[in-house]
Amino acid sequence: MRSLLLILLLLRLVGLVWAGEAHPRVYDTNGYAAHFSREMLQEIFFMRLTTWPGGSPIHVFVLPDNHPLHVRFAKEVLGVYPFQLRSAWDRLIYSGTGLAPTIVETVEEMRNRLETTPGSIGYVAQ
Repeated sequence: MRSLLLILLLLRLVGLVWAGEAHPRVYDTNGYAAHFSREMLQEIFFMRLTTWPGGSPIHVFVLPDNHPLHVRFAKEVLGVYPFQLRSAWDRLIYSGTGLAPTIVETVEEMRNRLETTPGSIGYVAQ
């Protein structure tokens, strides 16, 4: 049975808040619906998509690899295992072709960074 826990994704750049499970739904601050595909979220969290459509940089924040919420986000929203994300980030770092996301230690720190960093994206439990 699927859990009803919703994962909240905050997008500071455009003032969007997302809540969903496998099929993300995005709502702007006025309540209008928009959509992110799983593929787009994968591109962002695998660090392949690094700028928003307007050209500003995407700042990706994640919890530690073994944090239960990170594991859940990777599996249920992105459809991958956390080790697959780590492997992709390590390749970017060690090949010199990219950067890994910023790791925050707590959900409270995640909320703070999302609220204060323009162009940021991350996740918290609702």
